[in-house]
Amino acid sequence: MALIDNEAALHDAHRDNHTHRDVNGGWLRPAVFGAMDGLVSNLALMTGVAGGAVGRETIVLTGLAGLAAGAFSMAAGEYTSVAAQRELVEAELDVERRELRKHPKDEEAELAALYEGRGVDPDLARRVARQLSRDPEQALEIHAREELGVDPADLPSPAVAAVSSFGSFALGALLPVAPYLLGATALWPAVLLALLGLFLCGAVVARVTTRTWWYSGLRQLALGGAAAGVTYALGTVFGTALG
Repeated sequence: MALIDNEAALHDAHRDNHTHRDVNGGWLRPAVFGAMDGLVSNLALMTGVAGGAVGRETIVLTGLAGLAAGAFSMAAGEYTSVAAQRELVEAELDVERRELRKHPKDEEAELAALYEGRGVDPDLARRVARQLSRDPEQALEIHAREELGVDPADLPSPAVAAVSSFGSFALGALLPVAPYLLGATALWPAVLLALLGLFLCGAVVARVTTRTWWYSGLRQLALGGAAAGVTYALGTVFGTALG
């Protein structure tokens, strides 16, 4: 009885500790990339303009224009790229579907050969391939996973990618503008808030990627700070030259 209880406890522990994150969803990459891009690009844009010794109104207008233009551009780009990728996968799935319908025995043999190549006993591989091929939709899913590396039921959504990208970029780009909208007249509050946002974004990403939070946060802080510093220097040089 004790042995059964121990086995049940081990089974429960394995089940609880062996769950995986959703790595195929279409929202994480555009959301993370959009937030980082919004922070870095708008901070760099605003510091570059500020380096040219312009007025507060010009900096605010630049930041808001950068937010709007960047958010729409990111959303359009993500929608187009994900839609093109999805259409390509669907076209390949149609090819596989036709082959399964026209040459079912050849596709079954192909699947058996694939399992044999992975070390399965030839007789067992043929029997498994025969059983899995009885259902056309199941056969399509298995061939898609094995040959294309995709799950037909879990393709990324262009709309989800676009909305995630738009919202995260706008949120990131808003941070350096926010101090000015609240009445700030100097650049340093915008830089400070944006750099803090970059560090926090990096730390949040570490929760998903299992990187240490401080390393990921400092990496984003360093990259964003470098971009802001370079563009501020360029803005100062160009502002002096044009003046």
